[in-house]
Amino acid sequence: MSPLIVLVTIAALLLYFYMGLRIAGARRKHNIAAPATTGNPDFERVFRVQMNTLEWLPIFLPALWIAAAYWDARIIAAIGVVWIIGRFMYMEGYIAEAGKRSMGFLVQALATLALLLASIAGAVMALING
Repeated sequence: MSPLIVLVTIAALLLYFYMGLRIAGARRKHNIAAPATTGNPDFERVFRVQMNTLEWLPIFLPALWIAAAYWDARIIAAIGVVWIIGRFMYMEGYIAEAGKRSMGFLVQALATLALLLASIAGAVMALING
């Protein structure tokens, strides 16, 4: 497997880890004791960022790796970096104000769609070409 794909995977996981650290900080700042996940809108936005990212990781990561099995790893890794940038934009926007999350969400969703389409196209072409 390509080291680029491995590094993009690690970067995505590090971003997710960072989101978890932000939750810990938001719990302290807003005095929200675990296991509570509500009680302050500022905390809830930080929490939702991580949960939404968790919802997308099982789509993004397999699509990244499958697409890399069929296509140039440099291009697939670049799409993976776009996903990470989109997730970061989503995080910063949503934490600031819920209405500011849309552009980041769109960027990461389009990157995921590109990876899914690349995965499907690669698999279908491999079937056709035997």
